[in-house]
Amino acid sequence: MAEEMVRYERRGSVAVITIDRPQTLNALDMTTLAALDGHVAEAEADAEVRVIVLTGAGRAFVAGGDIADLNSRRGLPHYQELAERLHSVFRRIELCDKPTIAAVNGWALGGGTELLLCTDIRIAAASARLGLPEITLGMFPGAGGTQRLIRQIPLCKAKEMMFVGGRIEAAEAERLGLINRVVPDERLMEEVMALADAIAQKSPLTLKLLKRTLNDGTDMPLASALRHEQAMISLVLDSADAHEGCTAFLEKRHARFAGA
Repeated sequence: MAEEMVRYERRGSVAVITIDRPQTLNALDMTTLAALDGHVAEAEADAEVRVIVLTGAGRAFVAGGDIADLNSRRGLPHYQELAERLHSVFRRIELCDKPTIAAVNGWALGGGTELLLCTDIRIAAASARLGLPEITLGMFPGAGGTQRLIRQIPLCKAKEMMFVGGRIEAAEAERLGLINRVVPDERLMEEVMALADAIAQKSPLTLKLLKRTLNDGTDMPLASALRHEQAMISLVLDSADAHEGCTAFLEKRHARFAGA
């Protein structure tokens, strides 16, 4: 069943979504993508969820697309069907109003690297390996990887990764800026959950508007982005959460943010 391929768990204010297809190292096919999409939508709709964590079961985060499924396709409409689903799900994750964290526990190749490029924060186990090996199969990254990667690391480095199709260690991914930090394998989820819990204590309304400001501003000229920021911070300053934050500071207590 699709639900068994992607597991959903609530841990307080954090939703943990785990891709669990050990026989394929968590490779993505249409069924898995549909389940992933459904669980992300579930987390988005749950007012109690403030942070979403994405990870994989076993030795892989996501080892890429399901090659057997891909090779079975014939005719442009069938490829377009897969591409549409990939882009739709990844875009949902990228634009989700709630902060997302990738807990990169192992192989993150092809679609796995493309998936983590859509998340806000990425924490990797020391043994994790990243890469875009599509070129070795006569293809190139087509789930947003060509465009997101060149916007997140230097162009020459992005081209090298895609032209060669090799794999890089977690430490190199951190040096390039693809990963926030690398932690010991056995401490990955502990570190990720501590980070998620810290973010979950912040105002969900402010986090939503902040994330929209960052995402929207990325594609704007600076002058337009600054005007956009001014409008968005005005919404924040008029919120109950902002007044609660200021009041809590003056009263020397922890703020109790309600998301309004």
